[in-house]
Amino acid sequence: MIASIVARSLEIPFKTAFSHASASRETTQSVWVEARTRDGAAGCGEGCPRDYVTGETLEGALAFVARLTESWLEEIFDLESLSMWTRQHRAEIDANPAAWCAVELALLDAFSKQSGKTVEALLGVPEIGGRFQYSAVIGDSAAKRFEAELSRYRQAGFLDFKIKLSGDFQRDLDKVALMKAAGIAPDSVRADANNLWANAEDAIQFLSRLDYRFRAIEEPVRAGDHASMNRIAAHTGCSIILDESLLRADQLSWFADSPKHWVANLRISKMGGLIRSLELLDLVRRSGLRLIVGAHVGETSLLTRAALTIANAARALLIAQEGAFGTHLLEHDVIDPPIMFGRGGTLDASQLPVGYGFGLTPRHADK
Repeated sequence: MIASIVARSLEIPFKTAFSHASASRETTQSVWVEARTRDGAAGCGEGCPRDYVTGETLEGALAFVARLTESWLEEIFDLESLSMWTRQHRAEIDANPAAWCAVELALLDAFSKQSGKTVEALLGVPEIGGRFQYSAVIGDSAAKRFEAELSRYRQAGFLDFKIKLSGDFQRDLDKVALMKAAGIAPDSVRADANNLWANAEDAIQFLSRLDYRFRAIEEPVRAGDHASMNRIAAHTGCSIILDESLLRADQLSWFADSPKHWVANLRISKMGGLIRSLELLDLVRRSGLRLIVGAHVGETSLLTRAALTIANAARALLIAQEGAFGTHLLEHDVIDPPIMFGRGGTLDASQLPVGYGFGLTPRHADK
């Protein structure tokens, strides 16, 4: 049985601001949840509410947890009841996925520790092993700063890149010129447009003028405008990465007719936790789409660790993985040592902490 569920905000400064077309951020914006069973097993969870992705705010996420805590204490006591609550309250989770993600991860962590298992063993998925390859992610910035960040990633041995487009043609053309000058092949680069353009024609014209055939374009037009995205994919030859346009597993049926055009960006916080992420993964596999395991800017090592559960189970579908920045971006992490990529963007599972649950012991959770 669960004795308590406590939520609070988590705000950690970034070492440098990160910008894209939808927002600029200098600190984390996360919900941190701690759950404890009656026999003393403690678990932690994290979610990242983003109003421009799922419509959530930090205040709303905390209110959601406060409103439903008593019901959870009465109704959820193991994995089966947790899974049942998830199935029976889809609409509530759809409206509050990041908040629920934080709660679910904390409960999974606690139940796994209580059972003397890893989270993977509790969920019945493969134990994490091997190496994981992360992408370099460069925010929207003017040419000088972009060049400096690109140089740092190149010197660190990164081979896969994601860049943020601004919609300012000269600014974005400068980025492309710097990528070309560095000898980076377009098929190693994804561009995130963050819903920049009003229609397919504007997007096609802009991308054609850039004269750089990206491997894929993420969310070029408004979320859910599938017809425009299809036209962009057909005209440019680029796959379309679905982020804000894929918030729930039942939306995947919209893309089943032309799977080669689409790549799902699975962010655990956006999807509402691991159970729903595994459901989406199964549907992605059956639908013939490919997958990116993504991350929100400012995630701590806890969400990095949770995302490895999905990435490890999705290796045959995985074309890229994002996140694992740890103290490369954060002034400090709640986990010490933090889980983050090393040289070349690689993370070796043999270096992960070993233990029940997620195997992590949070050092602190600053408000």
